[in-house]
Amino acid sequence: MAEVRRRKEAVSDEAAAQAEAAKRHSSAADSSDHVDSEEEKIPEEKFVEELAKNLPQGTDKTPELLDSALKDLPDRWKNWVIRGIFTWIMICGFALIIYGGPLALMITTLLVQVKCFQEIISIGYQVYRIHGLPWFRSLSWYFLLTSNYFFYGENLVDYFGVVINRVEYLKFLVTYHRFLSFALYIIGFVWFVLSLVKKYYIKQFSLFAWTHVSLLIVVTQSYLIIQNIFEGLIWFIVPVSMIVCNDVMAYVFGFFFGRTPLIKLSPKKTWEGFIGGGFATVLFGILFSYFLCNYQYFICPIQYSEELGRMTMSCVPSYLFTPQEYSLKIFGIGKSLNVYPYIWHSISLSLFSSIIGPFGGFFASGFKRAFKIKDFGDMIPGHGGIMDRFDCQFLMATFVNVYISSFIRTPSPAKLLTQIYNLKPDQQFQIYQSLKDSLGDMLN
Repeated sequence: MAEVRRRKEAVSDEAAAQAEAAKRHSSAADSSDHVDSEEEKIPEEKFVEELAKNLPQGTDKTPELLDSALKDLPDRWKNWVIRGIFTWIMICGFALIIYGGPLALMITTLLVQVKCFQEIISIGYQVYRIHGLPWFRSLSWYFLLTSNYFFYGENLVDYFGVVINRVEYLKFLVTYHRFLSFALYIIGFVWFVLSLVKKYYIKQFSLFAWTHVSLLIVVTQSYLIIQNIFEGLIWFIVPVSMIVCNDVMAYVFGFFFGRTPLIKLSPKKTWEGFIGGGFATVLFGILFSYFLCNYQYFICPIQYSEELGRMTMSCVPSYLFTPQEYSLKIFGIGKSLNVYPYIWHSISLSLFSSIIGPFGGFFASGFKRAFKIKDFGDMIPGHGGIMDRFDCQFLMATFVNVYISSFIRTPSPAKLLTQIYNLKPDQQFQIYQSLKDSLGDMLN
């Protein structure tokens, strides 16, 4: 009995020692992971739920007139009708903006960019209001202005550098544009560092990163969209329309035939909608591209004419927009077709917009689920916010710009001249002599 008692005591002492060691380990871990304030931890579930309540949601928002007219319809069909009405309103608005010309499109791009940024930042701003973080909102908008100054300035230098260089007081802005942009950014950076408060370090750096990722997603893409517009309206209109077509047709096919879930991030998305929308987008892209290729207004690059003193959209159609004859053999039977080469490029664009494009929407869905919200805003009834409609467009804009740079674009005389004007006089004279000799040999 005494032996048994001793064994029990030994076991008990060992268990106590293990418990004490575990306690010391836990205490050490807590010390190493110490934060200055409980508020500095990642927001708890209750804070996320509070954010969701404070953020405006537009999917279920219905104008009073429509709400009363559709009150007898089931919720599923009511949403269908509302989405359909406002989809057509947006399509008609887009057509009017295209009619307004390149300047109207660029202004619209800027306005959409600002609204998308506001919707993304507003989520972070709710955290700012809860935790009392200093200067977050002011810094976010300052960095937006700085980024736009840099990117839109780059576009002005690229496409209007020759004209701007001739205006003496603007030449300084062109020559030192990047240095000035960097100086503006450094002011914001220093401002942020001076605004740091000890008990909010983690949260402030998290939201600093939040702002910069938002700028990367929104401002950089709008800069690429502007570049695409300058290459010719067709490089803007066709990709945007493909995303719209894919979004609409995926919804239609999914609504009527959807049975198989596609991805957990977006439970309403189905394989039937994904595949049906893809086929519809490829077919739409071919037909719509063929239609636009017939008009100089859509196919000509936007260039500044020194003779006219304004932007022009007239040109001799390039190879891409001149019908070419292609021979096909089907079951041994030869047939020739006259096709615009641009059509082949439009197929590549439509495949990207229907296969990869939706992942921009899935990314946005994951972001919204992290904060338990349905929409980024409530500006468009039945759809949500502007960002809810442009989540795929930004991804598409990047692809189009990379595609043009890789397979389409040739060196621009305007850009080369801008670079030459920035050289020293002796370097400019050296280029002049080289060109004179080269052209003289060709003429002789």
